[in-house]
Order: sequence, then structure tokens, then C-alpha cells
Amino acid sequence: MPIYRRVLRYYRPFVGQTTLGLVLSLCAIALNLLKPWPFKVIVDDVLTQPGGAASRSLIPLFCLVLVGIQLGWGLLNMATNYIFVRIGLKALLRLRTELYAYLQSLSLKYHDARRSSDSSFRVAYDSQAIQTMFNKGFTNIFSSGVTLIGTFAVMVAIDWQLTLLSLGVVPLIVYAIYFFANRIRRQSTAIQERESAVLAQAQEGLSSVRMVHAFGREDWEVRQFASHAQESLVANLRFTLTNVYSTLVISTLMVAGTAAMYYVGSLHVLDGRLTLGSLIVFSAYLLMLYQPLESLTHTAWAMEGAAAGATRCFEVLDRTDDVVDSPSALEINATAGAIAFEGVDFGYSPDQQVLRGVDLEIAPSQIVGVVGGTGAGKSTLLSLVPRFYDPSAGRVTIDDRDLRDLTKKSLRAQIGIVLQDTLLFSTTVRENIAYGRPDATEAEIIKAAQRAQADEFIRRMPQGYESTVGERGGHLSVGQRQRIGIARAFLKDAPILLLDEPTSALDPTTEAAIMNTIRELMSGRTTLIVTHRLATVHGVDRIVVLDRGELVEQGTGDELIARGGRYATLYAAGNFPTGVQR
Repeated sequence: MPIYRRVLRYYRPFVGQTTLGLVLSLCAIALNLLKPWPFKVIVDDVLTQPGGAASRSLIPLFCLVLVGIQLGWGLLNMATNYIFVRIGLKALLRLRTELYAYLQSLSLKYHDARRSSDSSFRVAYDSQAIQTMFNKGFTNIFSSGVTLIGTFAVMVAIDWQLTLLSLGVVPLIVYAIYFFANRIRRQSTAIQERESAVLAQAQEGLSSVRMVHAFGREDWEVRQFASHAQESLVANLRFTLTNVYSTLVISTLMVAGTAAMYYVGSLHVLDGRLTLGSLIVFSAYLLMLYQPLESLTHTAWAMEGAAAGATRCFEVLDRTDDVVDSPSALEINATAGAIAFEGVDFGYSPDQQVLRGVDLEIAPSQIVGVVGGTGAGKSTLLSLVPRFYDPSAGRVTIDDRDLRDLTKKSLRAQIGIVLQDTLLFSTTVRENIAYGRPDATEAEIIKAAQRAQADEFIRRMPQGYESTVGERGGHLSVGQRQRIGIARAFLKDAPILLLDEPTSALDPTTEAAIMNTIRELMSGRTTLIVTHRLATVHGVDRIVVLDRGELVEQGTGDELIARGGRYATLYAAGNFPTGVQR
């Protein structure tokens, strides 16, 4: 029941529209209950009465009455369905938007532990459960319940004995619904998990199609996909078998009740206790009684299936964010750029410690290189500055203020980031450059591109700044994507700059050209630059060396080489002929 109460919360803004729909639904149900009566009058007052032929002129009238009832019911039903579907779609929009917004706000620790395709599946498909619950659940329960009550009242008035006989199978039907409902929920959850796995495999394989072709792994990828698709097929077949079997059980019980009513009802007609027209009307109402019961059966199963999807959505919304703004968090509108790490520990999980006791102070406008072997914790250290993660011990400060005392949005407004693989959206060059400052003017965007030495190649593109870059920037070379990322950082003009392996994917010639641009970008900004290519940062203000999460050395490049320690070893093994000088 709690899951259904949570779903109803999304419909509170639409109480007025829902009330209107329910009123129209009641009117439609009332007309539906009148449908058998015109034919009853024709049978009892015209066809089976002596001299009924004299009343044959009434037959067209009652036929027209039946058509009028059907037309009125149809119009009311159409209006009701439109209102309810519209309400369901609006609630779906609310849930999808809330779910997507919350996923955007959750820390990277949450996303690191899950496939992005699973989150996408929950937003796109699992969220549809909220509409199913309303349009195929709550509204069906209301209309079926009212129809049952109305039909039962009319049947009792016609023949209470036949009514009780017809209801004899209802307890068995209710038990069957309950029996199959739990199984259907479990199987629905299994289907959604298998479908999510199919989507994940397809997304991963297609997004890496260049790598697949390069290594000739097409057949292996197809086998992997077929395996997940087979599991989905099996789950769907189990669900279908349960549906077919349960439908057979329910329909057989209903036919048994109908057969018993036909037998006893025929005896009542022969005994003169019931007219033929009344038996025909009673039979029609029996169908009306069983039809809502059958509808409630499918509704119960639809609700159980939808509950599985809704539960997956609420699992996300119930997730506690690891990085949240405190109630007293302050806005930061400007910063000198002084950064400090004070006894910082961090681990992605309790048994996966990445940083241990890091103490580091960075002065405003200072350029600091962060180096170390693979897995030393370099990128993790950078990720703590914009609060992608919070340290498990110690604190990180800007201008002597704990980052946890600042709002994430205002903090990140003070930070520019250039990554190893620049992330571009499948939109225009202009929008990608202005992503951090969507209100930037045309002149500011062009100036940023010029400073990043990207203006020339952008203007050679078919539509210039209006050219689309393709999915993840696929229409551009690695160097071009990197220059757009640098232009984005120039445009944002933040006082703190984080560079995470900005040239590691480039050839030496392109790297040298990009580094000239980065040198200008770093000027006057507090900069942390992570790189494996030590010669790239050898001439910066200070270099810190991480080893297995611990800060083991710091100083200028020449000082560290003179010490003959960890940095000297790394430098000798990986020196390259490019460099960044202050």
C-alpha cells in the first residue's frame, strides 16, 4: 500500500480534473446500466404478450432509445478517458522530471556504481508505471467498483436467489487474483531487470563500435547481446504463461457461475417466478457483474507489474545523496583561489581507500602539477575540489572555508575543468562552448574560441559555429574536441582551473600546440594539473607526487630530481620533450 500512496502524491495537483472525470464516469456507468432495459421491454411487453403485434410500432422507438443510450455512454466514456489519460501523462511528466533532476544531483559515487543505461531505463520506461497505475489501476478500480455495486443492486431487485447463486464463485475469483498477483509482481520485476540489461548491452556495444570493429569482436558482442536478449525472452515467456494460466482459471470460474445461473434461472422461468425478459436482463447484468470482476483481475495484475517499475523509480528517489548542501551553506560569489587539503582521506568504499592523510596548501594563482603512477589517486584528488565527492576524513577548503559550508552550485561556478576526453553534447559548436555560460554573447564565444586557437577550424566547418559536433563530438578530431573544451574554460573565466590529463590522448605535435593554449589559460588562475607526462609540468610552480594515495614528495621539478626520489624515477622513465613554463 505505501507504494500506491506515493504514486497518488503525484496526482494531488490534479484533484479538480480527477473529480470531473469521476463525475463523468458515474454518468457513463448509469447509462451503461440502462442498456439491457429497452430489449427487456420489447421481449416482455411486445414479443411474449398476447396482442403484442399491436405494439410493434414501439419496437423502433425502443431500438432508438438503445442507440441513444449507447451514444451518450460513448461520448461520456470518450471524455472521461481523455481526461484521465491527460492527467496520467502530466503525472508521468512530473515523475520523469523529478527522477532525472535527482539523478543529476546525486554524487558521482552513486553513478560510479551503476550503469548509466539502467538509470536511463528507469527514467524512460520504469517511470511509465505511474501512468499505468492511474489509467489502468485507480480509475478502473473506481469504475469497476461502482459498476459492481450498481449491478448487484439491480440483480437483487430482479431475483435475489439467482444473485446469491451467481456470487458463489466470487470468493474463488478473489482468491485466484490474490494468488497470481504476487507471482506477477516478481516476474514483472525480473522482466524490467532483464530489459535494462539488454539496453545496457546494446548501448555499450554500439557506443564502442569502433573498438569492436578494430578488434574483430563483432561476433562476441552479438553473442553477449543474444544472451541477455534470451534471458529477457525467458522472463517474458514466464510472465505470459502466468497471465494465460490465470486468465484460464478466472474465466472458467466465471463460466461456471454463468452456467449455474442459466440452469436455475431457466427453472424459475418455467415455474413462472421470472419472466423471459427478466432472465435476459439478468443474464446481461451477470455479464456486467463478471466483466468488472475480470477487469479488476487484470487491473490487479497491471498494478502489481506497475508497482515493480514504480519501486525501481522510488529506489532512486529514496537514495541519500552523499554530497549535499548543508542547511546553512553559503553562496560564494568570488574567490582568491587559495586551496588547502587538511588530513584528507577518501575511499569509494570502506575497503577501497584511495587517499590517505593528504596535506597540501596551494596559494592563489599558483600552478601545481599532480603526478604519480596509475591508481595513485591523482584524479580523485582533483574531484574533491568541485565536491564531486566529499572526503571521508579531513577537509578541503577554499580561502580557509570548508567546501561543505558552501553551496555546490556557487562553488562550481568558481571552477573551470578541462578533462582528458572532452565531453561534448550532440548539438552545435556554439552551444558546446557556451555550456558553462549559456548567457554569453556571440562576441564572447568567438573570443574564447580564438584564445583556444579553435576559431580557424570552426569557421571551416559547413555551418561554422552552428555546425553540429555529432554524438560525443564524433565529427571532430581529438585535438579539435580538446580545443573546444579549452574554449569552454576560457569563456567561463573561473579563478580556479582543474586540468585532468589534458594532453595524454594527443600526438606530440598536437600536444605542443595545445599546451601553448593551456599555458595562456592557466595564467592568473589557481591551477591543478594532473598528468602522466612529467615533462609537461616540470617547470610549474610546484609539483606534488602521490604514491598509493599518500603525498610522498613536493617541490619544484628541479628540486625533486635533485632529491633522487619517486619523482626522479618517474621522470627518468617517462620524460617527453614538451613542457609548461610558468
